[in-house]
Amino acid sequence: MAFILLAIGLMFGIRLALVAANPPPGHVDAAVVLNGSMIGQRARLQGGMSLLQQQEVNQLLVSIPDLSNWDEPVRPVARQYLERKYGDEAVARVNFCETGPEVNSTEQEAEVLLGCIRGHHWHSVAIVTSDYHTRRAGIIWRKMVRTADPQLQITMFAVEDPEFGRCRWWRQRLFAKTCLLESTKLVYVLLGGK
Repeated sequence: MAFILLAIGLMFGIRLALVAANPPPGHVDAAVVLNGSMIGQRARLQGGMSLLQQQEVNQLLVSIPDLSNWDEPVRPVARQYLERKYGDEAVARVNFCETGPEVNSTEQEAEVLLGCIRGHHWHSVAIVTSDYHTRRAGIIWRKMVRTADPQLQITMFAVEDPEFGRCRWWRQRLFAKTCLLESTKLVYVLLGGK
């Protein structure tokens, strides 16, 4: 009986642990779209663009790698994609922040993005990321902002990620894999890891 109760608690409780319930950002200077898997990146980008189109933000900053897997610059391809999908007017308010191959963690990405944010002189930003990533990313970003730029106001903005599954993450292998990996990373960060 205890095992069944534990299993049910895990099935429903993990989502609560991973997803930070944050209110919509209100009006902020910019939305910062974190990098992720191809599917996750599209969901995050769509969330950031919706904030831009609804005029919740003035600008959009998109985290992209400087080179693709085939050593081609990503910025021109990303701009073309955005122009095709959202139009020239919206893309005129989009900025890119390139990360190098050495960036392979949320903390390293935050460090690079904070430099880009400072370069734009923004005072408030909404960090756009996948729903399952909001709790851990929020912890990391708040810690980084406290030490690097205490005047910067941040809020987390969650987008539903197709790789997580809304409620029943345990029903598909990819959802379970994402949940297990993110849970492990969250515990690591809560224990003081970087």
